[in-house]
Amino acid sequence: MTEALIIEQTKTSPWVHLDKEANILKLGGRSIVEDPNRYYMPIYEWLAEYVKNPNPETIFEFDLEYFNSSSARQVMKLIILLEEIEKTGNKIKVLWLYEEGDEMSQERGEEIKLISKLEFEIREYPSDDEIDF
Repeated sequence: MTEALIIEQTKTSPWVHLDKEANILKLGGRSIVEDPNRYYMPIYEWLAEYVKNPNPETIFEFDLEYFNSSSARQVMKLIILLEEIEKTGNKIKVLWLYEEGDEMSQERGEEIKLISKLEFEIREYPSDDEIDF
């Protein structure tokens, strides 16, 4: 069994929570890491192991508020790897979350959805700025 992979976010790197047993596969925050290949390697390796024996239903949540072009390539590598889950006869869905009003994140999700072969849902969530007192 693949051990959970949890990485705390920094100012330049996203948080990661990959836990097969709890069926949690999430990545979010900002991704403007200096060496995205190195940063994303453990994530890619974890997913490569997971794909060999995935849960019957997998939802991978992306909640990236911002990511640069080199991180976008890494996100696409993850999406391509996730596409392998369908070949195992199991279900896979990508849930792309974006904060209300964040048109750039919404558009990035729509672009990825167009080239992905996966079930792909884009969902807006309320902005923290609109707190009622």
